[in-house]
Amino acid sequence: MIAEGGVRIEELKPGLGLGARVHGIDLAADDIETHAGLLRDVFARFACLVFSSPGLEPKDQVRLAGLFGKADADLVPKPNDPGKRGADGLPKRGITFISNKKDKTGDNVGSLPDGELQFHADGAHRQSPYRATALYSLEIPSTGGETKIADLRAAYDDLSPAMKERIEGLQVHNVYDTRATRREQTDETDDRLSNAVHPIVRIHPGTGRKSLYLSRLMTRKIVGMDCAESDELLEQLFGHIEQDKYIYAHPWKVGELLIWDNRSVNHARNDFPANETRHMRRVTVSEP
Repeated sequence: MIAEGGVRIEELKPGLGLGARVHGIDLAADDIETHAGLLRDVFARFACLVFSSPGLEPKDQVRLAGLFGKADADLVPKPNDPGKRGADGLPKRGITFISNKKDKTGDNVGSLPDGELQFHADGAHRQSPYRATALYSLEIPSTGGETKIADLRAAYDDLSPAMKERIEGLQVHNVYDTRATRREQTDETDDRLSNAVHPIVRIHPGTGRKSLYLSRLMTRKIVGMDCAESDELLEQLFGHIEQDKYIYAHPWKVGELLIWDNRSVNHARNDFPANETRHMRRVTVSEP
């Protein structure tokens, strides 16, 4: 437990070193910036923070996200992009929805609506990945739909010296179809898809701590390596980082905000009943 100026930081899973719940901060208050230093420090340490804030307005979610970098609230949405449209069907600037909710015409108001979502880091398929993601729960199913956070720092620390030496300096090619929830739903040969190459070992600029940077959903190949060898090594690493000992699974309540560091963790989603609603509001954070 960390306490400072009426703010309490409680580990979500004591001993894991991943995830903390923040008590004593009103996300709608005008003075939230006064807590910026503390929040950045605990974010760097735990890589994932949870706040309870029923009725949180979009502007306040954007403001919180902005404490950790450049909140993507000035993006102009494409008219045909359902992920950037609200429940009323109107475009929302820089705010997306992860949702299976339907509008009046029967179309989804958000993206990635149903089912399990495999582990990934938001934006790993971009040249400039997202620094963080802030997800807020508006409606949740009666069961399932948990967001799972996997600590890639601890996963790297536990690699054998031989494996660390083997992967040092390697790069991976990430490809992603933004409609996909599973690896096999992305056609990696499609040149139109967003793709990027990044180091397989990433050093956090704030802490200097090393972590793995790859995921089952987006990482397709180790650059310069024979396909068979690449597939074998990637599968070994995927299995390693997805072990339960590295994972915190967040059981959502309505009105909670979860923000995670895409430079240190992967995240995934458990399946949930298809006839129930899961409606989440998302704001991403870019490098400044």
